[in-house]
Amino acid sequence: MTTEWIGVLVMYGLTVLLAIPLGKFLAKVFRDEPNAFDFMKPLERLIYRLGGIDPTADLTWKQNLVALLTINLVWFVFAFVLLLFQGSLPLNPDGNPSQTPDLAFNTAISFMVNCDLQHYSGESGATYLTQLAVMMFLMFTSAATGIAAAVLLFRSFLPQMAETVGNFYVLFTKAITRLLLPGSLVVALILAFNGVPASFDGKDTIVSMQGDTVGVSRGPAAGMIAIKHLGTNGGGWFGANSSHPLESPNYLTNMVEMIAQMVIPIAMIFALGFFINRKRFAWMIYGVMTIGFLLLVVPTILTELGGSPAIAHLGVNQPAGAMEGKEVRFGALASAYWSIATTIISTGSVNSMHDSSMAMSGVMELLGMMVNAFYGGVGAGLLNFYFFLIIAVFISGLMVGRTPELFGRKVEAREIKIASIVALLSAFLVKGGTALAAWIFMQHGDASTWAVKPSAWLNNPGFHGFSEMLYEITSANANNGSGFEGLGDNNFFWNYTTGIVLILGRFIPIIGPVAIAGLLARKKYVPESSGTLPVDTATFGLMIFAVIFILTALSFFPALALGPLAEYFSLK
Repeated sequence: MTTEWIGVLVMYGLTVLLAIPLGKFLAKVFRDEPNAFDFMKPLERLIYRLGGIDPTADLTWKQNLVALLTINLVWFVFAFVLLLFQGSLPLNPDGNPSQTPDLAFNTAISFMVNCDLQHYSGESGATYLTQLAVMMFLMFTSAATGIAAAVLLFRSFLPQMAETVGNFYVLFTKAITRLLLPGSLVVALILAFNGVPASFDGKDTIVSMQGDTVGVSRGPAAGMIAIKHLGTNGGGWFGANSSHPLESPNYLTNMVEMIAQMVIPIAMIFALGFFINRKRFAWMIYGVMTIGFLLLVVPTILTELGGSPAIAHLGVNQPAGAMEGKEVRFGALASAYWSIATTIISTGSVNSMHDSSMAMSGVMELLGMMVNAFYGGVGAGLLNFYFFLIIAVFISGLMVGRTPELFGRKVEAREIKIASIVALLSAFLVKGGTALAAWIFMQHGDASTWAVKPSAWLNNPGFHGFSEMLYEITSANANNGSGFEGLGDNNFFWNYTTGIVLILGRFIPIIGPVAIAGLLARKKYVPESSGTLPVDTATFGLMIFAVIFILTALSFFPALALGPLAEYFSLK
């Protein structure tokens, strides 16, 4: 057990040690300062020329948002069409069929918005062509979209008053050429040399110890698994995701994938500090997020190590912890650590089955997605944290009788309205979507006209069944992608419902903060004085944490009480 604790501490320690210099590097890249990857400039110039982009042009926040939304629409159409016809296209050695319109709609949106919620199994629901040209392609573009949007936010913290806040296309391109592409190459090589498939061969056959002949799916998985973690995407090449032995064969690959999915979200915090030359502010943000992370991960680890109460009541000893749904090569501790890390940073990949987690662990996993601002996804984490920051600044200013200011710019009614709408929308989507699903399950459970009757959605009755529906909607809203897989989700209701939640849950939290940043950047900068509210102190960090706690508790406690909390107390 001591070895398992050491493994988790080493994983997190290495992540932070890599994130600090990476953050400094990213600040140089996005400030257009000389850096080690300037040799990529010819490729970037070619991309700008092919796309008709003027890299020297700065755009307003509205123009940047139009660019972001337009290019994502193009990718959605591209992905949707390929998925609809994948069965008739090349690179399909296993003869997998095309996806239905509702499933293609959900899949295209899900990968476009960095969620990778999979209502299909990778081995049978996609082909090598769509795994690479749709899923893997969108893993790069969605991650780069989040990073570029976050850097647009960075510029609003600078003291210069400006009508323009940068060029989305340039930031997007650099995020891929300077960060995601080389980083994925390194991770993919480590995975490939440790046994992760990297060929275009079709299924192989093995004879099991029982004498059965079993088909084993393969394919060029290493590259996709690398970017799925580095870009906090999460979609698995195989249906079992990173609990599959060909996605993560051993503890080393588990560590590499764990570090890969956390390093950029943390590095973006330090990049903000270096970019605006306010390192104390970045450390304050890191401190708030880390406290939130620890408050979720420590109870989860202790709960999973304690084993299942139901099994304990049978008099069965559980020295390894609660091992249902977990891989022996990882153990309960590393699986618990992964389950929280993947839900707070919106990766959504799994190395154990969350549906088998203890009830209190389910509470923590859900809270990680409901807050969605403790590290968060690449770029998106800071965007989600930003509206908590704005609300905290506004409340703090009113408490001390001053006009709220953030780095010399007044935070007024327009900005706080936008932040409030973004905060309230999340709760509305999660609770509204879950309520709709529960109503249909109860009122139309035996609807004979449905291809899949609602009564057949849940493998688990009662509190856990409600948690499965709550988790699905929460995961879609947080652009996470993990799931309580006892839910039968590949039907037109869940495909279309979560598809709509995916769109709103992704783009509203991008549009809102970028709009606030653009509005603040246009305001006159007032130099800080003795009366200025400092936002880089531990006291202000506690204020932000209080805002996060209160908003999350008020918004989501009733839903949690009906699901995982009720399940927890029923097992006591």
